[in-house]
Amino acid sequence: MRYIFHYNKPSEQFLDIDFIIEGNKEKELDVQLSAWRPGRYELANFAKNIRNWKATDENGNELFFKKVKKDLWNILTNGASTIKISYNYYAAELNGGSTWLDEKQLYVNPVNCCLFLPSRMDETCTIELKVPENYEVAIGLEKIGNKIFKAKDFHELADSPFIASPTLKHQNFECAGVNFHIWFQGLDFPDWNKLINDFKPFAEEQVEMFGDFPVKDFHFLFQILPYPIYHGVEHITSTVITLGPEYDIFKDHLYTELLGVSSHELFHVWNVKMIRPLEMMPYNFTAENYSRLGWVAEGFTTYYGDTMLFRSKVFSEQEFFKTFNQQLKKHFDNAGRFNLSVGDSSFDTWLDGYTPGIPHRKTSIYTEGCLVAFMLDVIIRRNQNNEKSLDDVMRGLYHQFAKSSKGFNEADVKALIETAAGKAMDDFFADYVYGTKDFRPLLDDCLDYLGLEITEKPSAKFIESHLGIKAIEETEKSIVKIIHRNSVAENSGMMINDAIVAVNGYKVNNNLNEWCAYLFEHKQEIELTVYAAQKEKKLKMEMKAGDIYFKNYELKKKEGLSENQKDAYKKWAGR
Repeated sequence: MRYIFHYNKPSEQFLDIDFIIEGNKEKELDVQLSAWRPGRYELANFAKNIRNWKATDENGNELFFKKVKKDLWNILTNGASTIKISYNYYAAELNGGSTWLDEKQLYVNPVNCCLFLPSRMDETCTIELKVPENYEVAIGLEKIGNKIFKAKDFHELADSPFIASPTLKHQNFECAGVNFHIWFQGLDFPDWNKLINDFKPFAEEQVEMFGDFPVKDFHFLFQILPYPIYHGVEHITSTVITLGPEYDIFKDHLYTELLGVSSHELFHVWNVKMIRPLEMMPYNFTAENYSRLGWVAEGFTTYYGDTMLFRSKVFSEQEFFKTFNQQLKKHFDNAGRFNLSVGDSSFDTWLDGYTPGIPHRKTSIYTEGCLVAFMLDVIIRRNQNNEKSLDDVMRGLYHQFAKSSKGFNEADVKALIETAAGKAMDDFFADYVYGTKDFRPLLDDCLDYLGLEITEKPSAKFIESHLGIKAIEETEKSIVKIIHRNSVAENSGMMINDAIVAVNGYKVNNNLNEWCAYLFEHKQEIELTVYAAQKEKKLKMEMKAGDIYFKNYELKKKEGLSENQKDAYKKWAGR
């Protein structure tokens, strides 16, 4: 299978792709485009970006074809042994999992735009890039010619994004016999010493935990943009990470995010690229791949991504606690945790996993899975006198399943956890994986084992802490997006997407929070003027002393720790 990428006017953002099929012996061929991409468990409908689809034989004669599904074509081959399919792909989206073309770069995720034959997915694929000679190519595939690369099969091709550009910045480092590459597109002044001094320790920590790395070369592909963005997508030999704005990349907040997403995506090489739910072994690119194990794939990776930075001393204790605090806030702010389990939320990522969805319906597999991983880690450590941990479960999944190209199921991961913990975990799974039991008591218990505790204080935003609403500020109005259950706002009759335009008759203009806090401070009643469905209504906020809704949560070390707590913390934190 051969793919040729070329284009004439990059400003039009149409990428021309030739898909050449050789050795055909069939009278009819079904030709498929992926319906989704691994790393984002929702249908993407990439076929909407295709135009001018046609098929010809080796002599240039057009072949009859018809579209039989939204992303499936059928060709009558007329006995042709070589068939060329040509089409334009609109490359106008720039994120960690997209395809983009402009005058500065060609960036491709092949899973978006490369057709394949379902009956011949195991055959070798080559890609040829017809780009300017001064373009360098950042890619995880084997190079076999001038801008020609080879994949062992379509699965490897689909999992191998690339950036071709004359402005790529590149550096590499070696760790445990693996060559790690760092590529930047869109960043003019990388601080290579800082990057490598931080990347190498967390890479070493992860390789040491699993015992080896699945590939010999790995590429961090960074797309740095001039506006705020945060996105990362995992692959077996690379990751694509989009961050911005460029001028903040090496400032504390965004650089911490850069390290966090980089460690997270590297951990994914083992957990989900190698250690994969049975339902996704191999991927079915044509439809949903339903699984209740997203809490392992994404949640465990969220936990370990930051934990590896902490253990390797790239993150300070304060920096790690800050990331954990963020998970706590996401968890406690989401009333959906009482309505849908993390196991069922994993299944439903295909339904609404990447949108807010209806109020209080679901949980986040990232956040809930992260906290489940933490609790399991501590339970195992406590039961085994700190001689075993969740690390043993991950190693079991890798060495017993992934390295034998076997997928794991729900019973498999439960059995490994029970073996590591030395006890049955039926109640834990029933309550916290497949049920909606409140995490707080067990979280407190696990934290206490490490000498830690959660402290609470009201959200710094008055409307969140005292009224129970989260809103987006727009010119001359604030749009209500989240309402806390049983809050003043909910009891007043406020609804999602209400537009608050005034407080006690004062028009709001990006200052709703300030007006409400000011009036409350001076013991004034608060009446909000709200528009809902283009109708005005006035809502009185009848607050009660001491009622606090949205809060901030912070980890801190307890006073007067026992020797057991000190020892448990040291072994958990690796410091």
